[in-house]
Amino acid sequence: MENFNELLLQIRGIIIEMPRITPIDVIDITVVSFLIYKVMIWIKTTRAWTLFKGILIIFSMAIVSYFLQLNTVWWIFTNTISVGIMAIIVVFQPELRRALEKLGTSYSVVNMFSVENEESQHNALTIEVVDEIVDAAKQMSQKKTGALIVLEEKVKLGEYEETGIPIDSKVKSELLINIFEKNTPLHDGAVIIKNNRISSATCYLPLSTDDNISKKLGTRHRAAIGITEVSDCVVIIISEETGAISLVKDNEMTYDIKRENLRNQLINELKKVSFNPFRKFGLWRGKKKNEKKVD
Repeated sequence: MENFNELLLQIRGIIIEMPRITPIDVIDITVVSFLIYKVMIWIKTTRAWTLFKGILIIFSMAIVSYFLQLNTVWWIFTNTISVGIMAIIVVFQPELRRALEKLGTSYSVVNMFSVENEESQHNALTIEVVDEIVDAAKQMSQKKTGALIVLEEKVKLGEYEETGIPIDSKVKSELLINIFEKNTPLHDGAVIIKNNRISSATCYLPLSTDDNISKKLGTRHRAAIGITEVSDCVVIIISEETGAISLVKDNEMTYDIKRENLRNQLINELKKVSFNPFRKFGLWRGKKKNEKKVD
C-alpha cells in the first residue's frame, strides 16, 4: 500500500512539474505542425522528393561517420556544409519559386487586403467568352487543328505575352480558329487570353522538365504543363494528331475531355476566380465590374 501511495505521489509530482500549456502554445504547435505538413506535401508532390531522399542519405552517412569516428569523412562533411546549403537552394530553385508563387496567389491573410483581388475579379472570363472558347475548341477538334490557348488568372503572364504578336481583340470562335489554321502566320505558338480579350498570339511557353510526363504527349502538351508550373493559369490544348481536347490546371492534365465537360470545368474555374471569402466581411476592395460573371 505504501508503494502504491509513493507511486501516486511521484505521478502527482510529475504532473505538477509539467509546464502549463496555454492557448498560445496550442496555436504555436498547430501552426508549426501545419507548416511541416505543407512542406512535406510539397516535397512529396515534386521532383524535390527524389533530391530530398539523396540529402537524407548524405546526412545519414555523416552521422555514421561521426559515431564511428571516420575523421576524414566527417571533416569533408563539416567543411562543405555551408556550400551544400547554397547548392540545395540552387538545385531546388524551380520548386522554391513555384512554392512561393503558389503562396502568393492563395487566399491568405495578405490577400485579404490586396488590391489584386479587384484585378482578379476583372480578369474572370464571362460566360460569353467561355462559350466562344468552347465552340472554337469543338470545331478545331473536329478538323484536328492543333491549338494552345492560355487563360490568365491571378499570376500575370506579361513576359510570355511579349514573346508573341499583340492582338488585343474580342474573343471570337472564328478568330481563334483562323489564328490556329494550318500554314497561317499565327498558328505556331500559344494564344494568351486575359481581361476577356485575346492579348497575344504565337507566344512561346516554357516546356516542362518533368520526367514523368508521358512520351506520347507532344510539345504543345509539355508547354501547357510547363506554363502551369510557373503560374495559376488554365490551358486548353487541341491535339493535331488525334483532335483530342485536353485541359491543364496546376500541373494536372485532363486528357480527351468532351465539349460539355470542358465548359463545366471552365465555369468551375471561373467561380474560383470570382469568389472571395472576405467580401462579406467588408474587406473586399473591388467594385462590381464585369457583372456578367458566373452566377
